Amino acid sequence: MTDALLPNGIEDGGGDGNYFKKGCNPLAQTGRSKLQNKRASLNQQIIKQMRMRAGAENLLKATSNNKVKEMVLLELSYVNANLQLLMGQLEGLNSSVEVYQSTHEMANIPLIALGLKETKEVDFSTLFKDFILEHYSEDGTNFVDEIADFMDLRQACRTPSRNQSGVDLLAKYYSHLPLIESRFFSPTRQTGIFFTWYDSFTGVPVCQQNLSLEKASILFNMAALYTQIGTRSDRQTIVGLDEVISSFQKAAGILNYLKETFTHTPSYDMGPAMLSMLIRLMLAQAQEGLFEKNALPGIRNQFYPLMKMAQEAAKVSEIYDQVHQSMIQMPIKDNVPLFWSTMSQVKTNHYRSMAHYFVASALLDHELGPSDDEDQQEKTLSQVYDQLPEGCTPLDILKKDDERQRTGKAHIRRAIRGHEEALRIYSLCHHLKLEVLQEILKASHQRSLNKYSEVENEEEFTDYMEAPDIIPKTEHKAEMEVPNTTKVKVIDFFQRLGPLSFFSAKQRWTAPRTIQLCPQDRDLGFTLKGEQPVQVVSLDPMCPAAANGLKEGDYIVAVGDTDCKWMGVSEVMRFLKDVNEEGIDIQVVSIMDSNPPMPTKSATFCGNLPKTYSMICLAYNDDDKHSKSRKVTKKPSFISWGLKNKMRSVSTLSLPTADQSGSLPWNKPCPTFPSSSSYNNDSALY
Repeated sequence: MTDALLPNGIEDGGGDGNYFKKGCNPLAQTGRSKLQNKRASLNQQIIKQMRMRAGAENLLKATSNNKVKEMVLLELSYVNANLQLLMGQLEGLNSSVEVYQSTHEMANIPLIALGLKETKEVDFSTLFKDFILEHYSEDGTNFVDEIADFMDLRQACRTPSRNQSGVDLLAKYYSHLPLIESRFFSPTRQTGIFFTWYDSFTGVPVCQQNLSLEKASILFNMAALYTQIGTRSDRQTIVGLDEVISSFQKAAGILNYLKETFTHTPSYDMGPAMLSMLIRLMLAQAQEGLFEKNALPGIRNQFYPLMKMAQEAAKVSEIYDQVHQSMIQMPIKDNVPLFWSTMSQVKTNHYRSMAHYFVASALLDHELGPSDDEDQQEKTLSQVYDQLPEGCTPLDILKKDDERQRTGKAHIRRAIRGHEEALRIYSLCHHLKLEVLQEILKASHQRSLNKYSEVENEEEFTDYMEAPDIIPKTEHKAEMEVPNTTKVKVIDFFQRLGPLSFFSAKQRWTAPRTIQLCPQDRDLGFTLKGEQPVQVVSLDPMCPAAANGLKEGDYIVAVGDTDCKWMGVSEVMRFLKDVNEEGIDIQVVSIMDSNPPMPTKSATFCGNLPKTYSMICLAYNDDDKHSKSRKVTKKPSFISWGLKNKMRSVSTLSLPTADQSGSLPWNKPCPTFPSSSSYNNDSALY
């Protein structure tokens, strides 16, 4: 199950001289690669079935022929059955935890890892080159290498290696996205680039034209990669357990950062409810790693260490119980794998039983002796119990042998019942067929039975005292940890376009103008200010430069054949101070006022998602606007004209309401994904 890395690196087009590694070879026949390839195949089959279902539903609405309706309903039943089957197979993939476990893992309960979200390949080359030519007035073919490097980086992020290098690869791409967004994604227009990601639980595709979905999905995959690193670690060593704890705490921190930063992500696996549950699950597994770290050197068979470990085990059980309660809530219950909720329920009972076993061992094997600190043991026992049976005190349990035996037997009986419940739940889940887990549960159950047989006396009267609950307590609580990898410093791939604070997609510039400078008595007729690029100020309107078209406030982007976008005043003046009488050509640009008349067009396309996760599509285009304006309308009377203008003056632009008049272009009905008109090709899907 080792990850095969491609040996070649790709030079970072940002210019920092570093190489970022490619991801795992997608053709490598490793367990994880096979699983991810199968996930990608299932996603494609799910989207195909959803297209067929959408087309059948549209036909059902459009036809009035009863015979056609019967055929469509029959087809819908087949499609829905296929979808259920595919969803079940996807759930089986999410339940395949053994693929992610360490190869040395033989004596620990398996941990749950998240699978990576799948995405479609995106071709930026044509659209980026066109945008560079149109917006920055530069030849887009000069940036072919930079575009290729960025596309290679995204492609590598689809199959990251299962180690820190893979996390760094995702972090580097995530840090490049804000730079790409500033360069190419204008707030007033759409680039025509669609980012498609598949829900990791349902396989339903979600598509957006902005980078929010891309950023959120990369963060999700970073968290998923940390969970896979944690499950792969060797839990038979302290170093391996430290890696387990750190990995799951970092996964929880990234998921929490994702939840707080991207609050309206339309993909269900990144919704607030699902992320809250995943954060609890990651922290529970980190707490489990802390418990195993305490138990790895061995638990001393003494009163105080046993009581301490009992409370530590009770803490793990409590957290897993909270995870299970969140998993069985709607709508999480319908989408989370049954294996996950079953595993959390098994661990809840298992660790609770372990807590009762430790308390029973402390009471039955260690009687209060003359050399023991009575007050300290009483204090310890009182901190273990939340509530004791009426008429019973901690001191009575410690001093009276019969009370001590009675309480210890009650704890061991409760431990046995808990282990039996864990085995029963394990047997009910058909996905939960892990031999290692079954052996651990059986061994724990047998150990409790052996302990009970040592103290059981058939001649004694059976006492049905119920053991009191154990207060959960831990010395080291698992906490969320946001890794530094979410904020990696990178060099802009497209830094040759100029400083990002000036040359960005939201700022509009005129095309470069060539101005010939002819100094008079070594005076150019203007001064320069600013940092990068420099700006023309104090322009003499009578100087030759002004006559040649130079304007106050212009920015110099080139002097002769030298690009000056990244030069300061002193560097540009070094080029201009020795200009001879023949003069020199400079290139300047001017800022254009940008007041968009309409809000940004935005659309999110997703299939079969709850309405709370879908967004409104503002389908606005200029052609529709002009075609509407050409319609012949009745000329209003003089009286109604004044009233209408008064109403118009106090109105505001708002989102669509119940008005179905269709007089505005955004009131037109928009097809939701998947539409019946999108069967022919992938581009028509959106």
